[in-house]
Amino acid sequence: MRNRPAGLIRNPVLPGSHPDPSILRVGPDFYLATSTFEWYPGVRLHHSTDLVHWRPLGGALTGTRLLDLTGCPDSGGVWAPSLSHADGLFHLVYSNVSTYTGGFTDCPNYLITAPSIEGPWSEPVLLHARGFDTSLFHDGADSRLLNLVHDWRPGHGGSAGLEARRYDRAERRLTGDPVPVALPPQAGWIEGPNLYRRGPWYYLLTADGGTGYDHQVTVSRSRTLTGPYERDPNGPLLTARDHPDLPLQKAGHGSLVETGDGHWYLAYLVARPHGRRGPCVLGRETALAPVTWTADGWPRTGTGLPAPEVPAPGLSPGPGAAHHVDGTDGFDGPVLGPQWSTLRRPAGPDWLSLTERRSHLRLYGGRSPQSLIGPSLVARRLTAARCSFEATMEYRPGTFQHLAGITAYYNTANWYYLHVTADDAGEPVLRVAACDRGRLSVDEAGQARLGGTTRLRLGLDVDGAELRFRHDTGSGWEPFGPALDATVLSDEHAEHIEDGRIRSLGFTGAFAGLWAWDLTGGGHHADFDEVTYRSGH
Repeated sequence: MRNRPAGLIRNPVLPGSHPDPSILRVGPDFYLATSTFEWYPGVRLHHSTDLVHWRPLGGALTGTRLLDLTGCPDSGGVWAPSLSHADGLFHLVYSNVSTYTGGFTDCPNYLITAPSIEGPWSEPVLLHARGFDTSLFHDGADSRLLNLVHDWRPGHGGSAGLEARRYDRAERRLTGDPVPVALPPQAGWIEGPNLYRRGPWYYLLTADGGTGYDHQVTVSRSRTLTGPYERDPNGPLLTARDHPDLPLQKAGHGSLVETGDGHWYLAYLVARPHGRRGPCVLGRETALAPVTWTADGWPRTGTGLPAPEVPAPGLSPGPGAAHHVDGTDGFDGPVLGPQWSTLRRPAGPDWLSLTERRSHLRLYGGRSPQSLIGPSLVARRLTAARCSFEATMEYRPGTFQHLAGITAYYNTANWYYLHVTADDAGEPVLRVAACDRGRLSVDEAGQARLGGTTRLRLGLDVDGAELRFRHDTGSGWEPFGPALDATVLSDEHAEHIEDGRIRSLGFTGAFAGLWAWDLTGGGHHADFDEVTYRSGH
């Protein structure tokens, strides 16, 4: 192993909603794939050559050929993708969860391949719908698919354990029958399985303790692929479960990568709560930890705790490594930049355009915020506890059923919306609408009449648990409306479990975006320009 001067990796390396990281090295290049749920493009991808600087590549699943999110429930869609490489091809396994309530989880799992991380990706192969958190393990010519087996039957705990099945890479299909994986005694509910081989051992990395504050990464090993596995006697590989005051919480769902010169790293998810084990507005993010191996062959992450800074492997950052989360988008390109996501439908000419008006994004008004079909929302992840988002908008509403503006958005039941609409006399007004766990409110008393103003700048500021809107009609910024509770946009606020049954999940973190409604169905458009995002203001 060569010694290189090591800098620092600052966690989270992927801030904002980037959970369930699957990390992969191909030659000198590292890639991270993360869950995207109901947002397009599906499966966000990032690239690095040094594990410090990460460049967004956008998403792999760019259209309905690869992913159909029509009717996708909040926090459904793409769960826990798995990225691997074999036969000169990238292999990407992903689920599309259409149901997770009432004890059922409908989760067809698909596989696509590509010669390059940027595609083109093959036609999807439907693997199975037996359970979620599916990963693909390659060992020479042998490939195996692993997944949790979901058990819908009341009283069975929701999981029938893990299973493995052969995958024929040449035929692009599963072969033989699934084989149960013999887990350690008292393994309980484990998910997120990732399999590795090092020397004579198969190492099974799993996510334990749920997705909240008891989350952890555990490791077991066996001399045969399907077990029986023995749990690391040292305990979890990494967790914040017993350390509620750490700045990084919920540490879990990990994957391993070897750097090529003997170093190993763990990619895992974390969250940064507001207050002690408080609400997580930013969702679950990706962090890294260096891994060493004991003399008797167990992996270790130092203290076993998530850390804001860890040593980097000292690799070259490579060209184009610098990437800034902050910045301004003037919509001068032919396609949306990789920072943007769209809700439940891919960006397409049927509802948005970057060419009809030069240097503007034109959004044609979509359906209501309660609809799981046809919204017109373009948004980006919030990445810091203090951040701002602002946009110039030009809009001429014709009715109270026309609305356009900016939003701080979590899901269909939890959002804030600073928007222009028309009052009953057809005059343009600026208002704030809000939805808190499905309870809708509109501040008509606090509205502002816009007169002949059709082009204005709208902004929002998040400062911990507080969110405020502002506007500028040409004479400078002015605050608009009262201070709002930003924790409404958190994972914890969105989750609803009743009598032990899941009613709704909170997996996505908060977004800020551009939103247009046309409740007449006519697609009345709004034009947006010069959108600026700043973190840590």
